[in-house]
Amino acid sequence: MSATGTGVPAATRADHCVVACAEAWRGAGEVLASPMGTVPAIGARLAKLTFSPDLLLTDGEALLMADVPAIGSGPGAVEGWLPFRQHLALTATGRRHVMMGASQIDRHGNQNISCIGDWARPTRQLLGVRGAPVNTLNNTTSYWVPKHSARVFVERVDMASGVGYDRAAAAGPSATRYHRVAEVISNLGVFDFETPDRTMRLRSRHPGVTLEEVTEATGFDLVIPDEVPCTREPTETELRLIREVIDPEGLREREVPS
Repeated sequence: MSATGTGVPAATRADHCVVACAEAWRGAGEVLASPMGTVPAIGARLAKLTFSPDLLLTDGEALLMADVPAIGSGPGAVEGWLPFRQHLALTATGRRHVMMGASQIDRHGNQNISCIGDWARPTRQLLGVRGAPVNTLNNTTSYWVPKHSARVFVERVDMASGVGYDRAAAAGPSATRYHRVAEVISNLGVFDFETPDRTMRLRSRHPGVTLEEVTEATGFDLVIPDEVPCTREPTETELRLIREVIDPEGLREREVPS
């Protein structure tokens, strides 16, 4: 089956996730995009090649990329040096939009990447808190979850690594100045916090995903509008860029199998 009747293969679930991640940077302007994960990295590059050309992309270490090379092929042409101290300056002044992962995330947008179970005696040790508090309090943050389940979308995180809306509000103006959890994107749909009490809302479900699938895989009650649209389909141009320019090896399909 083709996507448009022109012989282009239909978009896969991974393609929909890439487009959803790319949309997180729509209208971002000249900010540093910091995607963590294969699908977010492809999404950021797609955004730069299409509707957000001013995005700044790095090689993940210390170089600003001048072009948009394929995933896994190195930085390509380099337009600048971004040493760690300068990276921290961008982070601390809100000029960055990071898309992190989450081992747990709750209805308020608190994220856990540190441990499962009681902090004093965890059942499983994870990455540790790392830079999550600084990220969430100092620049726009989104999350990418490749396997949506009730073990990830939980009523309350075991430890708050990334700061959600309830904790930021409790800490006061110094915590809320740059705090913004924009979106959560999973292999099932797109979620935001555009509700009166800043709790998680289902914004769209990916094509082929039912509302029941989303609610059954979520460990708390989502805010669900009367009408939930499908995540938009990639255009023919976007599909070509994803498949031929950004990810010709199909690495996205390993992260989100069809």
